[in-house]
Amino acid sequence: MEDLLPSRSRGGIPVTGTTRRLTTAQALIAFLARQYTACDGVNHRLIAATWGIFGHGNVAGVGQALLESGRDVMPFHQGRNEQAMVHAAVGYARQSGRLSAHAVTTSIGPGATNLVTGAALATVNHLPVLLLPGDTFATRPADPVLQQLEVPYSGDVSVNDCLRPVSRYFDRVARPEALIPAALNAMSVLADPANTGAVTLALPQDVQAEAYDWPEEFFRERVWPVRAPVPDASGLRSAAEELRQARRPLIVVGGGVRHARAQGELDALARDTGIPVASTQAGKGALVHDHPQDVGGIGHTGTAAADELARTADVVLGVGTRWTDFTTASSTLFGDPDVRFVNLNIRPADAHKMGGRHLVGDARAGLAALYEALRGHRVPREYDAECARLKGEWERRVSAAYTPASEAARPTQAQVLGVLDTLVTGDDILINAAGSLPGDLHQLWRTRSRDQYHVEYGYSCMGYEIPAAVGVALAAPGRPVWALVGDGTYLMNPTEIVTAVQENLPIKVVILNNHGYASIGGLSQAVGGERFGTAYRFRTPEGAYEGAALPVDLAANAASLGMRVRRADTVRDLREALAWARSADVPACVYVETETPDTVSGPPPSQAWWDVPVAETATRRSAVTAREEYERHVTARRRHL
Repeated sequence: MEDLLPSRSRGGIPVTGTTRRLTTAQALIAFLARQYTACDGVNHRLIAATWGIFGHGNVAGVGQALLESGRDVMPFHQGRNEQAMVHAAVGYARQSGRLSAHAVTTSIGPGATNLVTGAALATVNHLPVLLLPGDTFATRPADPVLQQLEVPYSGDVSVNDCLRPVSRYFDRVARPEALIPAALNAMSVLADPANTGAVTLALPQDVQAEAYDWPEEFFRERVWPVRAPVPDASGLRSAAEELRQARRPLIVVGGGVRHARAQGELDALARDTGIPVASTQAGKGALVHDHPQDVGGIGHTGTAAADELARTADVVLGVGTRWTDFTTASSTLFGDPDVRFVNLNIRPADAHKMGGRHLVGDARAGLAALYEALRGHRVPREYDAECARLKGEWERRVSAAYTPASEAARPTQAQVLGVLDTLVTGDDILINAAGSLPGDLHQLWRTRSRDQYHVEYGYSCMGYEIPAAVGVALAAPGRPVWALVGDGTYLMNPTEIVTAVQENLPIKVVILNNHGYASIGGLSQAVGGERFGTAYRFRTPEGAYEGAALPVDLAANAASLGMRVRRADTVRDLREALAWARSADVPACVYVETETPDTVSGPPPSQAWWDVPVAETATRRSAVTAREEYERHVTARRRHL
C-alpha cells in the first residue's frame, strides 16, 4: 500500500490511504452503495437495499458485511423464502421504473436453487435484480461440503450454474480481485434498458470472507446513464409514411412504453392522430381507461374492441412489445392478408419480430419523433367513429359483468373487481400474476393511472403477488397496494405476509377462494381434459377429486401469519371489507369465496384463440370434440414474414 494515512472509517468500514483492506463481501457492499443510475437529469441509487436469508454459504461473508456496513450504507430486508425475495425485488424494480433495484443474498444449495424461478421471471420481464448466492469453496479444503452437489464430469460446476440460463449476466467470483471486473460488468447490465434482468454473482463462501487490498478507485461513486437512443431517422420517416397511408392503423403497446416513461408521448400521438391503442398485459395502463383512443387489452385475454380492430388492421405499430402468443392469439389475430408491422423497440431481437419494419430505439424518443412526423394527420372519420362505437359497446359489457344481481348475493370474481373499481383512485396499485384473474383484469379493469396496473404475465408466476406487493410498497410508500390472489396462488407462496407484518407495510391482500385451479380447470375443459386434477376437493370412492371442498381456512391462515382479516360472504360484506382494507394502516386481508368454479369469471368469453395442442388420438368424446375445434382454429394460423 502507498501513502498510508491514519485509519478512519466511512460507513463503518475502515479506510487507509489509497487502498482498503476488506473482505470480498465487505468490498462488494461498499461498492454497491456507491452505484447510481441517471435518467432525465436525476440520479437514483442503483442497489437500494439487500434481501437475505442466511446460512453457511453467506452468513460469515455477505451477512457479516451487511452488519458491519450498517443500515445507512446498505438497508437490509429479512425474507422468508428465496424465490419470494426475488419477487419482492422485482416488484420494487418495476415500481421504480427500473432505475433502482434490490440485491438478494442466499446460502449455497437449496437457498441458491430457490432463486431460479424468480430469476427467470425477472429476466423474461426485463426487470433488474442482483442475485448474490453463496457457492461452494473455491479452495476446496473439503470436497464435498454440506449441500454441495457433486458433478462427476466437472469439478468447477455447482448448483449455482442453474442460474446461468435465467440470468442476463453470470459470473463466479473465484478470487477476491475477480470481483472488480465482475461487479462493474454486473452494474452495466443492470442499468442497460435493452439487456437488463437477473444478474448473478456467485460467491464462494471462502472467497467472501477472504481479505484483499482494494484500490480506492473501486469505491468511488459511479453513475450509469440509462440509454435512450433515438431510432434511425430514415426508418422513422418510412414508418411515418406507412402510418399516413394506412386506412385502419392500430398501435399495440407493451411494457417498453412504461419502462421508457413514454406515456405522455403516446397520449399526444394517439390524441392527435386518432389511432386506436390496444395494450398487452405489460402495456395496460399506458393510457388510462377513459382515454378516447384506448380500446383495451389485445389478444387472447383482450377486449372485443381491440381484437376486432386487430383483425382488420392494415398497419400495426408495436411499441415496446415482445409479441407473445397471448398478444397475437397464437398468430391468428391479425387477419388482413396485407397487414404490415412497424416495431419500435429498444431490443433489436424484438424489433425484428412479425416481419416488421424495425425501429431500434427508446420508446419515448421514437414516439416523440413519430408525433412530429405525423403532425396534421388524422385517421379517416369513419374509422374514428367505428373505434368509438366498439369502445362504447365493450364498456357496457364491462358494466354488465361488474353488476351483481343483489347486494345479498355471493359475488363472482368479476363482481369482486367491480366492487373494487368503485373504491380505488389513481393512487391505488393492483398486483396480480397468474390464474383466471389476469384474463379478467386485462379485459375488464378500468386503469386510472400510469402505474396502477401491475400484472406480471411474462412468466405468469403463481406466488408472485404477495411478495411483489411488499416490494411495491417499499417503492411507493403511502399508496394503497393490493395483491389479488386466488386460493391456488395463495397456497404457493404466502410467506412474505410475515415480512409485511414485520415491516408494518400496509399491503392489502384479497384472497378469492374458488376451490382449485380455476384458470387451468377452464383450459382443461376446453382441450378435452375434463378439469382433471384441477379442483381442491376430496376424492370420491372412484378416486376422482370430485368430493366435498377441502376444509382449508385461508382466512385463518392469513390471520395466523399476523394479518388483520375480514371475511366477506356477500357483495355487501365485500364492499364494507374492501373499504376497511383500503383505509387500514396495517397489513390487511379480505377473504371471499367467489361463485362456483363454473361461473368463476363472469366476463365475456375469450375474444381470440390461444394455441394449446389437443390430443390427436383419444377415446373420450370430450377430447375428440376438442381436437375437431382445435383443427378448425389452426387453419387461421399464419407466419408474418
